[in-house]
Amino acid sequence: MTQLIRIAAVQLDVEFAHRKANLARIESVLEETVAAGAALTVFPECCVTGYCYESRDEALAAAEEIPGSTTKRLAALCRRLDTHMVVGLIEVEGHRLFNACVLLGPEGVAGRYRKIHLPSLGVDRFVAPGDHPFAVHEAAGMRVGMNICYDGGFPESSRVLSLLGADLIVLPTNWPPGAECMVQHAVNARAMENHVYYLAANRIGAERGFRFIGHSKICAPDGSVLAEAAHQDPAILYADVDVELARDKRLVRVPNQHEIDRFADRRPEMYGPIVSPTAEPENL
Repeated sequence: MTQLIRIAAVQLDVEFAHRKANLARIESVLEETVAAGAALTVFPECCVTGYCYESRDEALAAAEEIPGSTTKRLAALCRRLDTHMVVGLIEVEGHRLFNACVLLGPEGVAGRYRKIHLPSLGVDRFVAPGDHPFAVHEAAGMRVGMNICYDGGFPESSRVLSLLGADLIVLPTNWPPGAECMVQHAVNARAMENHVYYLAANRIGAERGFRFIGHSKICAPDGSVLAEAAHQDPAILYADVDVELARDKRLVRVPNQHEIDRFADRRPEMYGPIVSPTAEPENL
């Protein structure tokens, strides 16, 4: 008998640079999702700290180490509730800042990720690109991979996580206007092309003139929508994950006539240009 694992995506507003208020809201929502049976709850990008920082010094004042006071506090809650969660925050290590998310569970920090692809927007103007390799982490009976926001627009990010064995890829995000195509198409495509579950948790509200569009979504391995918040209001989305479905990449639609394998049919020997270094722009 297939055992389904419930996941949750949280769409909520964030108070800029107000860690205390944000943590209180996060903790309250986690209690709610666990009561609804969620084994993993995913919150938006920078949901602890806010996003629209205007200088490195301002961002540094909001940053903290991982593990640190926030992760220890939330891990204690995960321990009490026997659950897992993903939250976004600004991380500091030495003199460097990162846009990060962390996977927490009863055992503490179960995984972390630093955003690799950085747009010229908000705090991403002042952080360093992520320097940890993509990785997959065990949580609640699933193999979970993490990306953040703009990473979702680079199919290589999801493909690497899928090749590493991810059943579920989570994308905490702060999508502003202009990201509607990501909302409408890319989330479904990332799920379908890798035959994995894909969860995008976006924030709502506004910071310093930027608003965020919501439209969080959870997709199945065939790209179909399992749950969606097609609006800019607070919401919690739930879906049930069948890890065996995500792990079987061979799809038999008509036996001996229409069969595909998302991994075996790859031709990596033809993909060399994908990993060629980015050319420096010529001086005009």
